[in-house]
Amino acid sequence: MDWLECGVLFTVALIATIALTPLAKRLATRLDAIDYPSSRRVNNRPIPRLGGVAILGGLVICVLVVFAGMRWAGWRSPFVSYPGMPVNYPVMLVGVLFMFAVGFVDDVMSLRPRIKLAGQIIAATIVACSGLLLSSIHNPLGAGYIEFGWLAYPLTIFYLVAFANIINLIDGLDGLAAGICAISASTIFVFAIITHRYDAAVFSIALAGACVGFLRYNFHPASIFMGDSGALTLGFALGIVSLMAIARSALFVSLLVPVLAAGIPVLDTAFAIIRRVRAHKPIDAADKGHIHHRLLQAGFSQRKTVLIMWGWTLILALSGIFITETTGLMRIPFLVIILGVTLYMVLKLRLLDPVLLHHYHPRGRKDYLPDQMASRHAEEASHDGRRKPGCDGR
Repeated sequence: MDWLECGVLFTVALIATIALTPLAKRLATRLDAIDYPSSRRVNNRPIPRLGGVAILGGLVICVLVVFAGMRWAGWRSPFVSYPGMPVNYPVMLVGVLFMFAVGFVDDVMSLRPRIKLAGQIIAATIVACSGLLLSSIHNPLGAGYIEFGWLAYPLTIFYLVAFANIINLIDGLDGLAAGICAISASTIFVFAIITHRYDAAVFSIALAGACVGFLRYNFHPASIFMGDSGALTLGFALGIVSLMAIARSALFVSLLVPVLAAGIPVLDTAFAIIRRVRAHKPIDAADKGHIHHRLLQAGFSQRKTVLIMWGWTLILALSGIFITETTGLMRIPFLVIILGVTLYMVLKLRLLDPVLLHHYHPRGRKDYLPDQMASRHAEEASHDGRRKPGCDGR
């Protein structure tokens, strides 16, 4: 596999997604898969939400181009299983299609959370049955691998479902999820090339191309949203290519690459879970405490908020690559960058406020969510020019 082939796949996925997006918009309008303005949404006009159709179409066309290249252009097949971990690629692709179907039905009919989760688990189970498993990690304390045995199946299912949902949760602003997925997929592509995992490289560069193509219509002001059909499919596909890239890796720190590449969605999801548990709310309850909501509350526009989060993602992703490619004390500067940037953003955006507020006011705060907390801070600041002791733990 050479750089020309990679460039062709990226371009094909990009152009195909751009070409299919208007068709997806018309399909969404016909099926009434529309995001109408509401108190929990930032759009002020109805916008179609079946962008996942175009994204999946771009990926499928890209795979077909791979087979065409193998047949007529002498491309080497990237579908080669690793020693000790044979993968049935058609079965794996069935799992991706099933996840897309779950998101598509939810976009059109609004599935109940439990039914949607069950569908995600089935899709992840199909992929696990294809042979793609988080079956072992390199022993950080010695030679060889730590094998998970039968636990590889539940671990893989959890990993893939988690990836699908963290991208779904971050999809709250025009272009945010598509841009983060493009950066994450590009990072995994670089790591896959470095480690000679060509199946991961093919799928990740196709993902990056599809995401960049979708941004043509999805960046602010968006004319279409990706919906669950896009967010779940992209997150699920990212989980798959990251597993391909790190499977049987000789580097324990290679596990950091997919985690840091999707670092902001992971962090946002963790804070969302803590926030809702502390407020005695269901984990899937909607609120306005996500990182992008905090940036908007801080006065940034949609475009600036998205660009800030893209930049943050890029810093984490590049640091992850450098950590895997360095050893010993050379890794320390990159770890400092990761911790420093993340800690600054957490403190600057006051992401820990819901936890600290619950700690100091444990009773009578069940309905106290971050959007109400922000208005309370503003009222107190305008009342006496300073924050009252105890309202934020200081």
